[in-house]
Amino acid sequence: MTERIKKTETIEDVILRHSQRGMQVLREYLPADYCRQAAEKLLALPRGCVLLTTGFYVAGYAETDGPVGTYALARALAQLGFAPCIVTDEFCRDFFEPAGLAVEYAAFGAAAADLAALLDKRAPVAVISIERCGVNTEGKYANMRGVAIDEYTAPLDELVRLAGERGIATFGVGDGGNEIGMGNLALEIAAKLELVPCAVRVDNLIIASVSNWGAYGLAAWLSKLCGEDLLAQFEECRDFIARTVRLGSVDGVTHEFSCSVDGFGMDVEAEILGALHESLRA
Repeated sequence: MTERIKKTETIEDVILRHSQRGMQVLREYLPADYCRQAAEKLLALPRGCVLLTTGFYVAGYAETDGPVGTYALARALAQLGFAPCIVTDEFCRDFFEPAGLAVEYAAFGAAAADLAALLDKRAPVAVISIERCGVNTEGKYANMRGVAIDEYTAPLDELVRLAGERGIATFGVGDGGNEIGMGNLALEIAAKLELVPCAVRVDNLIIASVSNWGAYGLAAWLSKLCGEDLLAQFEECRDFIARTVRLGSVDGVTHEFSCSVDGFGMDVEAEILGALHESLRA
C-alpha cells in the first residue's frame, strides 16, 4: 500500500526519501523549494521546443535511471503545450520513439559545432538534463566509482553549456554528484561527499535520491502550479522501464537486467509516485 504523505511533507521531501548518496547533505545548500522554483521558471517560458538529455552508460548499457523520468517529464511538458525532444546516444536507441517523442541521437565523438547546429535546428526555449554524465572538474566523464567512461559518453554537457551561453534556460536533475548540473554545488560535493564533481552548471538544479524521482517531482510541481494532473501513473512508468530493460537497460547499482532503479524495486517506485500524486490532492 502506498505510504500516505505527511501533512508537512513537501514534494522536495518526497523525492529525497531513501537518500543513500548524500543528497540530504547537499539539500541545505539549495533553496528549500528548489523543485518548485524550477517548475515556476519552466511555466514562465514561451511554449516552444524543450530539449531533454538523458542516458548514463553503465557496464555496456544505459541505466534504468533517467529515461523513464525523462519520458514522464516530456509527457507533462507536451500537455502544457511545449514540444519536447529527447537528445541521447545509441545506448538509448528506440527507448522513446514508441511513446511518440521526437529524438535526436548524438555521436560519441560529437564536436561543439555539431551540438551548436542542433541548437540552431531545434531552437529550444530550454534544455533539461536528467541523469546524464557531465565532464568533471578533472576534465573526465566518470561513473560513481571514478572509472572513466569518456568513450561511451556523447558530450551532451556541451549542449547544455552552449545553451547557457545563448541565454537558453538550463535545468539539471542528479542524484550523485557526477551529473550535468551538479557543477552548481561542485565545492560542496568535493568537501562533503569526497567525490570529484561534475563541473557543468545549470540555471536550476534539482537533486533527488534517484534522478527519475527528481523528474517526477518537477512534473508534480508543474501539475500543482497549473492545477492539472500531468504526472504519469506508476503502471505507465513501470511498463516503460520494463520495455527499456527488454531493449537493453540495466540497474545502475546491480548492473542486472531487472525492473529496478539504483537498487530500488518497483514497490519503492510505486511509493514515490503514489506520494507525489497524493501531494497534488493535498
